[in-house]
Amino acid sequence: MTTMTDPPNDQGFRLSQLIYDTRYRSATIQVIALIAFMVIAAFLVRNTITNLSALGKDIDFGFLFSRAAYDINQKLIPYSSNDPHWRAALVGLLNTLLVAILGCILATVIGVVAGVLRLSNNWLTARIMTVYVESFRNIPVLLWILAFMAVLSESLPSPRAFRGEEAEASMWLWNTIAVTNRGTYIPAPVWGPGSAIVVVIFLLSLLAIWAFGKWSQRRFEATGHLLPNFWIKLAILVGPTLLVYLLLGRPVAFSLPELAGFNFSGGIHLRNSMLALWLALSFYTGAFIAEIVRSGILAISKGQTEAAYALGLRPSRTMNLVILPQALRVIIPPLISQYLNLTKNSSLALAVGYMDLRSTLGGTTLNTTGRELESMLLMMLIYLVVSLVISSGMNFYNKTVRLKER
Repeated sequence: MTTMTDPPNDQGFRLSQLIYDTRYRSATIQVIALIAFMVIAAFLVRNTITNLSALGKDIDFGFLFSRAAYDINQKLIPYSSNDPHWRAALVGLLNTLLVAILGCILATVIGVVAGVLRLSNNWLTARIMTVYVESFRNIPVLLWILAFMAVLSESLPSPRAFRGEEAEASMWLWNTIAVTNRGTYIPAPVWGPGSAIVVVIFLLSLLAIWAFGKWSQRRFEATGHLLPNFWIKLAILVGPTLLVYLLLGRPVAFSLPELAGFNFSGGIHLRNSMLALWLALSFYTGAFIAEIVRSGILAISKGQTEAAYALGLRPSRTMNLVILPQALRVIIPPLISQYLNLTKNSSLALAVGYMDLRSTLGGTTLNTTGRELESMLLMMLIYLVVSLVISSGMNFYNKTVRLKER
């Protein structure tokens, strides 16, 4: 039987088939949409160039190689005001990535713990977690950033409180960490000869931990015997590195913070602006992750828990081995969005004076060079690339934990 979508073989191709034939209609619509998008984009670009030319401006990225002439208080790589703007932007990008990575880690820990505790049978524990989740979710993150900054600046002791025999404050962890209202000072590594070998051994230990985890999982699935993974992984992480460190004569030393004058010197200075931003973003995002974890756990049938209890598994084992592995398939997709939101929310760092990408390239560089369009385009492109990298990495991990069908 002949239909409109299957014309006779003796008839040639007709232009009307591009619209009325379902074999070609979808491709025709996509081509039309692509052409329309390109026309609109070309119009906007041409209009922008024309207006900039009328104002005596042209699109030029040469400003990136001119002297920045401003300082950055928190930096991971060497930088001075004599460096070009592209290096200032790189310092800001590294600061953004630092807060994003640390924030995602801490937010995940807080979210998993809070999400599990919200389902606790202990009424007080569950209610406290509920108050935490509802408080942080319903107050803008900018207010939390300012609140954490105020707490760190006003409630912590000043460096002078550490002075004298009758000091009002003391350092933490055997006098190695100083927490003050000017920031937190932690030991800084001093790399000596042979330190590169120690770092390589440490990285190889991390690789060995990953390989052991894969082998242990396969062994558990085949035999049902569970090894003390935590202690074995801890031994793999600490043992080889510590042994090489001692054999090479301790090539890595540490510079401890010391009170000198009116402030601490030595060590690494973590400014309150960075800590306030990190803690605020972590607790704020952790509240959303807690709800994701809670919903993921509730999505698992109660029969799974009852079956695990019937086999003699303790509640902690049941959660780690039965519930959470299945809940990950529900948790990870919305978790990706929270990681992306945390990374993009780090652009609020300007409110507390933390020099991130928004404050350097999209702030001081933009204002001093007058290159608004170029700075914004570069900043948007960088945020886009960072977001796509995070999304791609998490999507790859999501494929590894999804249910594998036969």
